[in-house]
Amino acid sequence: MATDSSSTSSSDKQRRPRRTRMTGAERRQQLLEIGRTLFATKGFEGTSVEEIAAKAGVSKPVVYEHFGGKEGLYAVVVDREMRCLLDMVTSSLTAGHPRELCEQAAFALLDYIEEYTDGFRILVRDSPIPQSTGSFASLISDIATQVEDILGREFKSRGFDPKLAPLYAQALVGMVALTGQWWLDVRRPKKAEVAAHLVNLAWHGLDGLEAKPHLIGRRKS
Repeated sequence: MATDSSSTSSSDKQRRPRRTRMTGAERRQQLLEIGRTLFATKGFEGTSVEEIAAKAGVSKPVVYEHFGGKEGLYAVVVDREMRCLLDMVTSSLTAGHPRELCEQAAFALLDYIEEYTDGFRILVRDSPIPQSTGSFASLISDIATQVEDILGREFKSRGFDPKLAPLYAQALVGMVALTGQWWLDVRRPKKAEVAAHLVNLAWHGLDGLEAKPHLIGRRKS
């Protein structure tokens, strides 16, 4: 039996999903989200422009048009994640008591890991290309600078040398960041318990650890 080719062609066109046209800004955002997911799961080297374009349903030149290539897309993704994490940490430091400030900083990093897991995975990878915005180590240094003044005031009030505040700020923030990298995969114990133990060590030191550390702030989860 003969097949009506015009009928078949018309039927195929009806079944084929119509490609939605995007504005330049919408396309750029789509490519950023796709790139972010792929860089988090496959890394920079494991991700190709071809795959990014295919996921977006566009041709390779569209990716080059928006970002100049994979390197440009990666740089923008990293910059956005670093700004997001830094903003979350700095905006969280609102308490008056130094111990609660430590809790807030710990929660901010753990919140970021929980809410922006892909972003954190990208940040903790060794960047394969030079970044004008720095590295994860420089980001941690920036965060430490935010708590330097707080520690300096506390040191001065207790008769300690405030010039040592930068050293302790780097040590405390680095401790939280490394613990965050570990918690990224295990997710145990719960976030509030991790924060409590981090502050327990930071606040009391090994010599004065509480057997059952508790949070003094209003936030409990």
